Amino acid sequence: MHHPSHTHWQAMKRLLRYLKSTIHHGLLFHHGSNAALHVYTDADWAGDHDDRTSTSVYVIYLGLTPISWSSKKQRTVAQSSTEAKYHVVAHAVVETNWLTNLLKEFRISLDNVPTIYCDNIVTTYFYQNPVFHDRMKHIAIDFHFVKDQVQGQQLWIVHVHSADQLANILTKSLSKAQTQWVVSKLGVVPPPANLRGHKEDK
Repeated sequence: MHHPSHTHWQAMKRLLRYLKSTIHHGLLFHHGSNAALHVYTDADWAGDHDDRTSTSVYVIYLGLTPISWSSKKQRTVAQSSTEAKYHVVAHAVVETNWLTNLLKEFRISLDNVPTIYCDNIVTTYFYQNPVFHDRMKHIAIDFHFVKDQVQGQQLWIVHVHSADQLANILTKSLSKAQTQWVVSKLGVVPPPANLRGHKEDK
């Protein structure tokens, strides 16, 4: 961002106020929750107004708790929202594979193969019914990397409605009600009452 404006300054102050009010919040880990990886992916196509690159985001859950997340600009300009989604799904699958292998080293068995959620129905359709077109050659590596794992039943690609897309909080400006709903689904909660006094004393 080479030319920050007053709008950027206001947004930064708003962010700092939010961080200050939630500084003691944390993730709630549920004892005995199922051992399955669920991955929510999203991308804001051409969201950067300076260079029109997209931002890839994903949130990976183990059971009911997020254990890995990312928000990162894509290196190239996507020519369509579907292309942007292909990139983020591929990046999320790389991280999911790494986590799967890490869990195996800890001798933690997953109940099911990982599930990747994407709110772009075209993307999910092509992975389930792969018909590769000439116009997709520039994303061939990402496409085939994920497609091979879907066909090998190493993971599932599932369509999720945009309203239920938990990764939206990393790409979109949400209403207060929507933000509170997503935050609750992320498991971000204030500290238990028996710990608050100790934190406030500090």
